[in-house]
Parts: sequence; C-alpha cells; structure tokens
Amino acid sequence: MTLALYPGSFDPFHNGHLEVVERAARLFGEIVIAGLRNPQKAKSLFDLDSRRTMVEESISHLDNVRFISMSKLTVEVAADMDADVIIRGLRVVSDFESELQMAQMNRHLSGIETVFIPTSASHSFIASRLLREVATYGGDISAFVPAPVAKIIAERLDGLTEGG
Repeated sequence: MTLALYPGSFDPFHNGHLEVVERAARLFGEIVIAGLRNPQKAKSLFDLDSRRTMVEESISHLDNVRFISMSKLTVEVAADMDADVIIRGLRVVSDFESELQMAQMNRHLSGIETVFIPTSASHSFIASRLLREVATYGGDISAFVPAPVAKIIAERLDGLTEGG
C-alpha cells in the first residue's frame, strides 16, 4: 500500500485542503495529514488540538485518511512513517516556485518524491491566511471551509468576543 504524507499548518483547514486530500485518497492507499506549527507563519488562530478536531471531522468520510501532529522536519516524519511520497497542493502558479524548491530539498535530504496536486479554479484563491483575517474581523467564511470547520471557527470567535 502506498502511503502519502500531506504536511501543512492547516490553520484553518479549508476546502482547498479538503479537495487535495480527497483527490489524493483516490490515488494512494493511505493518506496521513501531518499538522504542524509553522514558525515562519504569523501567529496561529488555532492550536494543534483544535486543528486536529477540525481536520478529523472534515475527513470522517474518508476511510484511508488520518491526522497526526508533527514537530520536526517533514522528511523525518516521512522516514519515520515509511511514507512513499509527500503531497503538496498547488493553488496558483506562484505557489509552484516555493513548493518546487521544498520538493527538491526534501528529495536531496531523503530521496522522497513530492507529488503536486493542483486545486480546482474554484479553490485557487482560498488561503488560510486570508480566512483567518476575514474571520477575525467577523466576515463569513463558511463557503470556503468544511462545515465542521465553520462551526469550530464560529464557536472560537464567539468565545473571543464574549470573553473580551
């Protein structure tokens, strides 16, 4: 069985991520979504436990997909799991340059291949960074995230406004 590792911060997990996972689940025997705290990104909106809940509820219809948390290099996680490939989603052409560099570095470090899965045009503009900003200012992002994620975001932001 081919095991594919799909790493990312998933803060929050959105419909573009879900599309990549669903498509990968048809191509590979097992998908492991690896959530991480990316120190290069701005402060996260959700901790890893909340992201785990969001992802697990969003992928519950997929029998061959599971979530783990990671706190080391992707290639180390891939080696620990005996992953065959790393999955990376592409939204727009500008994503390709940085993703290609990462794929080349990962291959150099470990020999593991990266498979790129482009999202459909309807998801190409969705970015977690934008969703965090819109949601923080009270905008409705429910069209861009799976229903379980929309619910968790609404609860989280209600709690922030009620608690000050």
